[in-house]
Amino acid sequence: MKACARAAFYLLFLLSLGQDPVYVSAGKILIWPGEFSHWLNVKVIIEELITRGHDVTVATHSATPSVRTTPSKGCNVDVVQVPHTKQEILDHTERLLKYWMYDLPNDNIIQASLKIKEIIDLSTEQNHALCRSVFEREDLLEKWRQEEFDVLVTDPMNMCGDLLALKLNLPFIISLRFSFGSALERLCGQLPTPPSYVPGIGIGNTDQMDFIQRLKNMLFNLVQDFLFSIAMAAKWDYLYADVMGKPTTLCDTLGKADIWLIRTYWDFEYPRPLLPNFKFVGGLHCKPAKPLPKEMEEFVQSSGDDGIVVFSLGSMVKNLTKDRANTIASALGQIPQKVLWRYSGDKPDTLSPNTKLYDWIPQNDLLGHPKTRAFITHGGTNGLYEAIYHGVPMVGIPLFADQPDNLLHMKTKGAAVTVDFNKMKTEDLKEALTEVINNPSYKESMMRLSRIHHDQPMKPLDQAVYWIEFVMRNKGAKHLRVEAHNLTWYQYHCLDVIAFLLSIVALVIFIFVKTCKWLFRKCCRRSSAKSKKE
Repeated sequence: MKACARAAFYLLFLLSLGQDPVYVSAGKILIWPGEFSHWLNVKVIIEELITRGHDVTVATHSATPSVRTTPSKGCNVDVVQVPHTKQEILDHTERLLKYWMYDLPNDNIIQASLKIKEIIDLSTEQNHALCRSVFEREDLLEKWRQEEFDVLVTDPMNMCGDLLALKLNLPFIISLRFSFGSALERLCGQLPTPPSYVPGIGIGNTDQMDFIQRLKNMLFNLVQDFLFSIAMAAKWDYLYADVMGKPTTLCDTLGKADIWLIRTYWDFEYPRPLLPNFKFVGGLHCKPAKPLPKEMEEFVQSSGDDGIVVFSLGSMVKNLTKDRANTIASALGQIPQKVLWRYSGDKPDTLSPNTKLYDWIPQNDLLGHPKTRAFITHGGTNGLYEAIYHGVPMVGIPLFADQPDNLLHMKTKGAAVTVDFNKMKTEDLKEALTEVINNPSYKESMMRLSRIHHDQPMKPLDQAVYWIEFVMRNKGAKHLRVEAHNLTWYQYHCLDVIAFLLSIVALVIFIFVKTCKWLFRKCCRRSSAKSKKE
């Protein structure tokens, strides 16, 4: 009875404000996910949507290395057959990682550019095959039309989710970490990126730049935007136009997104301008720690007052070269803490009794354990946010992609020390660990970031689901998209206005000069005439 009375009071209170209760009935959501760590983030959102009563359909392909292709309660899975296999994707990914980790630092810029182009071309070829396979399935497209979905959620790691939304006439939401260099958000999302204080990803700048750094940053953005536009035009625009049957570009299509769910937050990002349809949901997968398995807990407790160090280079890096593994194991053996190392390679020769190898570890639960003193990480966004959530300082060993930039953010904020994977010696890693564990400033800085992360009006996962349901309730969120999407590049930068104003100034100066010359000549003629009369 008391519960009913409270509910009735709450309803009357809302009515007294002239407001209707905000709700969304069970809807239908189509998911076009990415792979690897990208999938883990979307998976958490899917589980929460199902918990709230929504019907979810995941559109994936037969070669997916990450997505579970068997349906489960509340989640349907539609699988598209593609010409490549799961093993081919895994082999390609492994080649990419090995090149980026071991060979890239030793190649010159031309060799590196050619090799990276080769890798990107193969990834694009596989993604093209997926796109064409989907849009050749008229039966599947018709099935999805009949489903009458309310919204589509896509991750641009696998392109064409935005194109599918257009074909099905659905509002869509993009889920991603700020892309490599932010060209995608800058050019397609129209996100303002002033080069004076918003650093490009990968060039080692922070938001505090001197003149040379600002010059380098601006040139980096210009070159990157040019190369991105050329690459997209050459590799994707023709496919988008072919599928839509009319001139269409990838950037214009991505720009139609109703909401961009960005998997970071101000605990990580430097202050920068955002748009109304860009929403931070960093750390949406984080949660309180659960008890560890019995054997693991016993090992953790055996560390005594020294505590433990958690070590993982992510799910994609399963082993290392013998030399690198021995260097790392030797360093770990020289610290008093016990170490739990996620590693599937051959057992290093220098492995010490204080270090235990695991094929898999409950990383979130370990980071939330009171005995954890430090986290050795490659700098992936998921692990980074688990460390922020639980307030664990880090030793970073960046390997590829955005990881160096991720760890630069944490280093700048005083919560991490980084070491170079290819150049580090045993002493380097040992000194980094000793510094992070024994210098209280790193723990204090990470706890400050953790407090910022937790001090939000809404949890990141609730935020993500709220905006998905917002789009469902309102049949889109076009009112949050800036008018910049409908402007040309010269209109966006007001170059036409500047040209007009310069023309007016030039005209005024021209008239002024002509008038002065006319008056001067007239005065001269009068003076000459007066002289002749005299």
